[in-house]
Amino acid sequence: MSTALTDPAPVDAVIIPHYNDPPRLERCLRALMENDIANTEIVVVDNASPVSLDRVRRAFPDVRFITETKKGAAHARNRGVAETTAQRLFFIDADCVPASDWLTIGREIANLADLIGGRVDVFDETPPPRSGAEAFEAVFAFNFRRYIEVQGFSGAGNLLTRRDVFDAIGGFINGVSEDQEWTMRAVSCGYSLIYEDRLRVSHPSRRDWPALKAKWRRTTQEAYQLNGGGLAARLRWVLRGLAMPASAVVHTPKVMSSDKLASTGEVVRAISTLFRLRCQRMVWMLRQAAGGTI
Repeated sequence: MSTALTDPAPVDAVIIPHYNDPPRLERCLRALMENDIANTEIVVVDNASPVSLDRVRRAFPDVRFITETKKGAAHARNRGVAETTAQRLFFIDADCVPASDWLTIGREIANLADLIGGRVDVFDETPPPRSGAEAFEAVFAFNFRRYIEVQGFSGAGNLLTRRDVFDAIGGFINGVSEDQEWTMRAVSCGYSLIYEDRLRVSHPSRRDWPALKAKWRRTTQEAYQLNGGGLAARLRWVLRGLAMPASAVVHTPKVMSSDKLASTGEVVRAISTLFRLRCQRMVWMLRQAAGGTI
């Protein structure tokens, strides 16, 4: 059972950026209420959604709702931190569902590193069988262990850090892959980043090709901003783009051997989506390197 928010000086703050998705936000908050929220301030920072949050506000009177008119999750997260005084900061996205022990585990492991990214499982919001997009996401989406231990960054959909770290390196930057840039900036400043499998949240899979395509278009745009626009950087981007179809071949065995897919049909749809997406990304990346838009 949850504990009422009564401490005037919270130890922990949960920062949730939100835009125009009240049902998923409500699902996130209900899951948070299954946690031990003693001495915890939960802050929803809404990016001036066109839909009303009045019903959600009434359902969760102990949650603080703040409006940030500057668009983007980076601005929302920064505003959330500025509105709190807690020294321990939990970041989660509004469409994520935290495990019932998410906060408890976070408190237990908080001293292990300066930044801790956790596990993000994928679940479907539609009944089976899975679409190609859902099957692809079941295999490939949100590999936070690889992000952290191989690539050196974490997403902010499941991230724990401290206020002194945030104050030292500054806030998230809008217009780039803000969580990747922020965590990499922290690591470059000497702060430690680790993966913790017990720190668990879940995220819905993209339902169809348009949703998956939109996700990867945004991701490709943000990644190019981090890549740089100089000649050498653009040449590297061309090579990465040209390698995309080959990477689909390399990753096909991962799909075929995955225990997350329930049928041969799901395997076939996942492989088809894998090749379709990697070829699409190649086209986007070559356009970017040539100075175009995607």
